[in-house]
Parts: sequence; structure tokens; C-alpha cells
Amino acid sequence: MHTIKVIGLGFALLGLLLFLAPRLSAAAGRPIPFAIRLFLPLWFIGALVNLWIGIARAGYTMKEEAPIFLLVFGVPAAAGLLILWLTSRIVR
Repeated sequence: MHTIKVIGLGFALLGLLLFLAPRLSAAAGRPIPFAIRLFLPLWFIGALVNLWIGIARAGYTMKEEAPIFLLVFGVPAAAGLLILWLTSRIVR
């Protein structure tokens, strides 16, 4: 259940950045690529924090936590990259 909640947080972060990016002047007319470029490293750090908590506090080993890390990071990251790919195809 915890893993599903953390993945949900990843989607929430992605949605928040996609919502805020058009409102930021740094996006410079390309808000979706800007949001995804922000999201990927931020979510990677968030997934690493989840990995660390699983190892340091929950008592799991790195071997047990590594597949969960890949799932936690990979599902929202793949969704973000899919959004980027789909919107770049539409813009062209």
C-alpha cells in the first residue's frame, strides 16, 4: 500500500509541475518540456528518499528495496516521458 501511495505522490508532483509550468516565465513558451525536465530529477530524489527510508527505518535491505525503487521512480517517470513524447508529436 505504501508503494502505491508513493507512486501517487509522483503523479501528483507531475500534475502540479504541468499545471504550474505555463505560469512560470522560465518555461519560455515550452511549458511541458520545462515541467518534465524539472520533474525527472525532483522525482528521482524523492524516490531515493523513499529508498533510504525503506533501508534505514523500515529495515529492508538494498536488494529488497531496489525493485521497489525502480517501480516507484519508473512508473511516474515513464508517464512524464510519454506525455512529453505525445505532446512533442502534436506540436510538430
